[in-house]
Amino acid sequence: MLVNPGHLLLPLARAAISRALGRDLQTPAVDAAWLHTPGAAFVTLIRDGRLRGRRGTLDAVRPLHDDVTANAIEAALRDPCFKPLTPGELADTEITVTVLSKPETLDTSSEAAALSGIHPGIHGLALRYGHHHGIFLPEAWADHADPADFLAHLKYRAGLPPDFWDPVMELRRYTVACWRETES
Repeated sequence: MLVNPGHLLLPLARAAISRALGRDLQTPAVDAAWLHTPGAAFVTLIRDGRLRGRRGTLDAVRPLHDDVTANAIEAALRDPCFKPLTPGELADTEITVTVLSKPETLDTSSEAAALSGIHPGIHGLALRYGHHHGIFLPEAWADHADPADFLAHLKYRAGLPPDFWDPVMELRRYTVACWRETES
């Protein structure tokens, strides 16, 4: 029988946050080999229908188990956009775990070339240019359905003008698999 990855990843993230908040919640037994292979994930926290924290990694540099655990704690306690989650908030906080594919570098010889490599609703996008960087998960397509608009807002998020272009800019696309506690 195949195990839904969310049935392992979501309890793993919740247990990590619980322990970091000083609560005693046992980590689920982890016996799936894929959890011990390198993986990159984002953990998103939603409370009262609003974003409450999000942290993640783009590149698979540690076992997926460790990446989810670390990013869950980072989202709860160290997201610079939010105050740390309190133990009293955890019960009413919904967790989402998003696992990323290996990023693929896009052709940045022109903006048109880069845009031809991204598909609405499918690809997330990471941008790096000098000290500027930004990332959009595929869910950002809900707010920016046009590829040019998607890219312009990502550039703005990275601290660049929306109409900026330089062929030395690095753009990487990726796909995701996502699990939410309300859907698991």
